[in-house]
Amino acid sequence: MYRNLEEHNRLVNKYLKIFFVVALYWCTSILTVFVNKHLLSSDAVNLGAPLFMSWYQCVVSTIICFAMSRLSRKYPSVFTFPEGNPLDIDTFRKLLPLTVLYTLMIGANNLSLAYVTVAFYYIGRSLTTVFSVVLTYLILRQRTSFKCLVCCATIVLGFWMGVDQESLTQSFSWRGTIFGVLSSLALAMYSIQTKKSLGYVNQEIWLLSYYNNLYSTVLFLPLIILNGELGTILAYPHLWAPWFWAAMTLSGFCGFAIGFVTALEIKVTSPLTHNISGTAKACAQTVIATQYYNDVRSAIWWVSNIVVLVASAAYTRVKQLEMAQQHQQRNAATLKA
Repeated sequence: MYRNLEEHNRLVNKYLKIFFVVALYWCTSILTVFVNKHLLSSDAVNLGAPLFMSWYQCVVSTIICFAMSRLSRKYPSVFTFPEGNPLDIDTFRKLLPLTVLYTLMIGANNLSLAYVTVAFYYIGRSLTTVFSVVLTYLILRQRTSFKCLVCCATIVLGFWMGVDQESLTQSFSWRGTIFGVLSSLALAMYSIQTKKSLGYVNQEIWLLSYYNNLYSTVLFLPLIILNGELGTILAYPHLWAPWFWAAMTLSGFCGFAIGFVTALEIKVTSPLTHNISGTAKACAQTVIATQYYNDVRSAIWWVSNIVVLVASAAYTRVKQLEMAQQHQQRNAATLKA
């Protein structure tokens, strides 16, 4: 009886831990999107410099990683952070291609959010899965099953429906939509390149994040100038207001927290559960955005969201089943050998 009670309590604690971690991911991710949107285009802030905001987010993340690195050396029993030297020239040269993709991904993401509504934000960036399939074939020469291709075709259909319906509203922006597609492409390329780059940092994800953010602070500077944001920043009326830098710092902390809670959710659940959680979170985020901004949408617009969400979840499930089947086949072949 006591043993059954103890096992029951362990199971309850496990489920509670999963629930709180998933809830933390949802809250952090949704908060980040709304904070960034508020900084970029609200009447109170209206910064109008998305690449500058991206640069500052990287600065905050770099400072946090640097502080954690130093604290782990001084208090190793309390803080843990992998050892590494971001100023090593050989490391910089090897990671530069990945950092370029990382910079483009963050920059295009915030440029998209500056022009589109939060409600349309998920649809505008929904082609990551499709680009991943295409790039996996072009770069790695790995074929994708017919079921996965059907899911990808359905995602494209949902994306097209969403763009078509959004174009009927006054808030539609082709520029924001194009930046959303570019962000999806950069994310897909970044995911593929990450597998190779992790080998340069002993498979340490946090070390890779530290280096990427530090190097991106340099790469963003010429992009800020080329995008004409330097004059916008200098002419910004609230540039020296404490509340403005507090909001910018909060955005930077949110950007860093996203990486942490994402890794935490994958650790306590699984990559499949994380993908499903992200899909469900996107649905909740869209509903919250329409209510918060009083956006009235057509039935077909809502259908486009449902099509993308269901197709993305179906793709994740199909890939999980295929991976499980391949694992069983390998085990069977090993036993026969």
